[in-house]
Amino acid sequence: MTAVLWLRRDLRLHDQPALTAAAEEGPVLPLFVRDPGLAGAGDARRDRLEASLAAYAEASDGALVVRTGDPREVVSAVAAEVGARSVHVTGEFTPYARRRDRAVADRLRDAGVPMVASGTPYAVRPGTLRTAKGAPYQVFTPFARAWRDHGAPDPVERPRAVRWCRRAEGEGLDAGLLERGRSDAVGEEAALERWRQFLEGGLAAYADQRDRPDVDGTSRLSVHLKHGEIHPRTVLADLRRATRRRADGARSLTTELAWREFYADVLWHRPDTAWGDLRDDLTGLRYDDEADADTLVDAWRRGRTGFPLVDAGMRQLLETGWMHNRVRMVTASFLVKDLHVWWPVGARYFLDHLVDGDLASNNHGWQWVAGTGTDAAPYFRVFNPVTQGKRFDPEGRYVRRWVPELAHLAGAAAHEPWRHDDGYAAGYPHRIVDHDEERRDALDRYDRARGRR
Repeated sequence: MTAVLWLRRDLRLHDQPALTAAAEEGPVLPLFVRDPGLAGAGDARRDRLEASLAAYAEASDGALVVRTGDPREVVSAVAAEVGARSVHVTGEFTPYARRRDRAVADRLRDAGVPMVASGTPYAVRPGTLRTAKGAPYQVFTPFARAWRDHGAPDPVERPRAVRWCRRAEGEGLDAGLLERGRSDAVGEEAALERWRQFLEGGLAAYADQRDRPDVDGTSRLSVHLKHGEIHPRTVLADLRRATRRRADGARSLTTELAWREFYADVLWHRPDTAWGDLRDDLTGLRYDDEADADTLVDAWRRGRTGFPLVDAGMRQLLETGWMHNRVRMVTASFLVKDLHVWWPVGARYFLDHLVDGDLASNNHGWQWVAGTGTDAAPYFRVFNPVTQGKRFDPEGRYVRRWVPELAHLAGAAAHEPWRHDDGYAAGYPHRIVDHDEERRDALDRYDRARGRR
């Protein structure tokens, strides 16, 4: 009997438990549904997804079926067309995905077709780990300790022979999206190759270089993990075998994967935190209305704040759909604490433009910076964009790459054009705010919200 493999963000053939389970039942029909309920995804992410779908279609010998519509209607219709005995999926955990999957499973059950979930996009299923008192974790360090102690299962072998079903027609891929999305290496083979290169090369220096936006010191796996072109089990299995020379890098990268799993776990337990604060002790904190700060927010979005590191990051985002994680924190802090705008404004903008935009990691990362989310990251921690730039881009190479108006300033001078007679000679904008004043304002608002004034 045919089994439908309903793909969401698990676009790979190796280490794919849902594919293995489907293949055990008979011919497999891989299906991807363009869901209007997820129409809010930005152009960059949709372009990148289309390219990933094309890579999967090629890997599955053209068997992939792509259709658009309500998943409740589309999945049940395709299952009926091919006489499927079951529909197989990888478990999903965002609030919308959980509601969607329940609705689809109910529709299929009415037709006598079970929906079978095998595996998750994470090494440890969200919701698995609890504190000694049985409560969800809200602080990273004890979660990470429990996560490491729990361990990740070994990768699942690819089925030796998959019989692909070709008895349903799809609508094909969007040529326009596909052309834009192929600007970078995509698909499972590209993900595995990127990981092999980093494992053999960059991992040894990762612990020292991962915070440096001026060097290629990160794994750049986030977009591959986002689309499920590689699974964290695969990465962790290799990290466990890392040599002594790569030990520090292996520990650091494992910690970064733990952060990804931590945020997914938090969102599982608190789906309301997708767009609301996790902590309620700052509910009285006063933010500026987005409309009132429209000109300032627009300057932030376009990379024209007059603060070089912030502008470099925002321009990198606009041009490439990606931003270095250290710079994500700095740009987020600038919006929330220099411009006093509530974090969801920035979180939505990031999700619109990031090719690796992940709801749990993105939005809880923003809350961490804002001081309203997990851990003891206090609201009074305000990133200084100048000192951050000097520390993590000491020669100004990152700034000069993305802000050509500062290319004439050598070394660290690129971080402070206002200190040089020719700093604005190429048309770079002046600072839109005084950071020291806005920092004091942010701390005053914090004290008032906590009832200290």
